[in-house]
Amino acid sequence: MGGLKTYLADPELNRMYQTIRNTGAIKSISVDLTDECNLRCTGCYFFEEGMDKVKSGSDEAFLHFIQLEKQRGTNFVTVVGGEPALDLPKLKLLHENFKVNVATNGLIKVPYEGFETMPLGIAVWGDHATDSRLRGNGKRDLFEIAKKNYKNDTRAFWYYTVAPGCADQVEGVVQECIDNGNKVLFNYYSDLSHRGGELDYHNGFEGVKEEIDRMIDQYPTMIYTTRHFNEIVTSGMLFGDRWGYDVCTNLSENVPQNQERFKNKNPYNPHFRAYNSDYLTTRRCCTGIERDCDSCFDTWEHFSWMMSNLRKYLESKESFTRWLTTMYMFYMINRLIPIQNEEEELKRVHGLLKDFKEPISAQ
Repeated sequence: MGGLKTYLADPELNRMYQTIRNTGAIKSISVDLTDECNLRCTGCYFFEEGMDKVKSGSDEAFLHFIQLEKQRGTNFVTVVGGEPALDLPKLKLLHENFKVNVATNGLIKVPYEGFETMPLGIAVWGDHATDSRLRGNGKRDLFEIAKKNYKNDTRAFWYYTVAPGCADQVEGVVQECIDNGNKVLFNYYSDLSHRGGELDYHNGFEGVKEEIDRMIDQYPTMIYTTRHFNEIVTSGMLFGDRWGYDVCTNLSENVPQNQERFKNKNPYNPHFRAYNSDYLTTRRCCTGIERDCDSCFDTWEHFSWMMSNLRKYLESKESFTRWLTTMYMFYMINRLIPIQNEEEELKRVHGLLKDFKEPISAQ
């Protein structure tokens, strides 16, 4: 017989678990900081779903939003958009009032002063040619610009979105990111603009999964994605449940269309709201309004899915270790826990999963 108490007799698992518990409960939201962006990336959910039609609120509306969320107990904000770097004063206010993680395209450098401890996920969607084609209409080398902006910047990690047919680019991109002095978290391309071919998520991510696993083995001190998390997102399965609206945990708690979902037995985040850029209205979820959830491979949504299903992971010590290492990685990425030597800690965390055999996702 196992159980949490038995698993925590392992000193390493106990250390990691208690480190997470000591931070307290995460009460999270997402917010579009602005309706403006300096790019029109191919397949970006923000424009494909028409989220830019909600215009940015006033400074007064933003201050009221901050006050409201502090009163509600919010302590963690995922900052999206639009491009957050286009409104640095509001970004600084969020940083001063909450723990945040910022998704940015990397073209405008967020200054260090005043943003010293802010985690920054810098977008890259492939090698220089692919990234330029998908994000800059082939006119600019966006990857190179962002590399220069965030070279050796300890706040920055690369939020590398890989398309199904671009697995052969993974090693080269990862090597460039590491050589630039930054770590890597993987994301998975959705093709919301229906370009098809190598971008089509219907082709599956098996080749991408294998390459990411290989990068974890090759660069364990520099990769934020765990093997198990890679398996969960690319398979879309968690203990026999298939990813979709009925199991998604990051749905706005105050949106009427979500109320039926909350009545089923699947867990959800009862605090979460996805705010539009007016800082007042909310939508179905962070990355969608009406889109088919089968097209969602969003890393943050899947982190939440795993996090909320701890009970299912308690069936064995191995299963619990998969959950704990992935959650610990989430806390590291978002600077929610103190880490003295992050690279050694990453190596240690990945090492706990090295001898495990995947998959567990379909059990």
